[in-house]
Amino acid sequence: MRTDELHIAAVASALPDRVPTAEALAAGQCDRRVAEQTGIVSVSVSGTASAAELAAEAAARAMRRSGVPPEDLRIVLHADVHYQGHDLWAPASHVQDTVGGSRCPAVEIRQLSNGGMAGLELAAHVLRGQDCPAAALVTTGDTFGLPGFDRWRSDPGTVYGDGGTAAVLTNHGGFAAVRGVATVSDPTLERMHRGADPFGRMPFSVRAPMDLEVLKRDYLASAGVGAAVRKVVEGQREALTTALKDAETSLADIDWFVLPHFGLRRLRAGYLKAWDIDLDATTWQWGRTIGHLGAGDQFAGLEQLVLSGRARPGQRLLFAGVGAGFSWSCAVAELTAVPEGWEPPPRHQPDSSGFRPAEPTLGSEDHPAGA
Repeated sequence: MRTDELHIAAVASALPDRVPTAEALAAGQCDRRVAEQTGIVSVSVSGTASAAELAAEAAARAMRRSGVPPEDLRIVLHADVHYQGHDLWAPASHVQDTVGGSRCPAVEIRQLSNGGMAGLELAAHVLRGQDCPAAALVTTGDTFGLPGFDRWRSDPGTVYGDGGTAAVLTNHGGFAAVRGVATVSDPTLERMHRGADPFGRMPFSVRAPMDLEVLKRDYLASAGVGAAVRKVVEGQREALTTALKDAETSLADIDWFVLPHFGLRRLRAGYLKAWDIDLDATTWQWGRTIGHLGAGDQFAGLEQLVLSGRARPGQRLLFAGVGAGFSWSCAVAELTAVPEGWEPPPRHQPDSSGFRPAEPTLGSEDHPAGA
């Protein structure tokens, strides 16, 4: 959809301290082959903070940066992948209560790793046609830990990091204008993340910890590798071409690509090679120190580009996401200003990892099929 009146007023993240890959290798938590193929040098790991608490922290920071009064919010959307800290509980309402001053709908999104991008498009629909200043708050939050999920082994090709992110979107101004956004889904691929497992009655009653490789293998044995890969490629291509068309731009006009924090082998197969883009035009060098944040890679990546000063007014950015289900989203934004007065997020532990993986080689089996 065209989004002539959708603006990004602020983004923010809440990322715990980073654990070097070398420490995980020494502790036997991570396999050297996985470490070398992904290229991840450290990952953010939460000690006590829950997923929803990290999202709420990011939300509060984003609202302060935006200057948007909470009463202008028309919707709060919270996206997540994993456990949020309580059972039978509404994490979106917790985020809304944290920022205060709003009684708009608060809704949880369960589109897995594409949840943040799906939230951006849903927010665009809510704000479209509003005849007074209006805003939407989109947050993400996840922590990935045992016994349910092994951040190093549950999804070979991707290492998962903990963190919360947030974006404040408005219909009346910000530091970036969203020119186009598109989401495409293909529900015939939903079994890729349940394989041949039976339905359970409670979380992780069938399989703990999660092993997405086993589920994918079971699915592909019946669906066929070629057919599944074609569907993934077609879905991603449709989301990309639609977003670029709506934004009236081309891939050659994009200055920065804000992509999922997949391992480098999977990232090359799914995006760098497919779109013929240079690694230096992405947020990879930073993302490899954080890990895959579930639904939040795109908002965190944008914040990093802004705070580092690498992104400048007049440049165009392409955000891309993919999530189990399957769904693919792309959005094109143009930076229109340099945000001022943003307080930096709390400092992380320095990445003291001595681990420096070799350049992974490209394998066709590593096309992105993330959670």
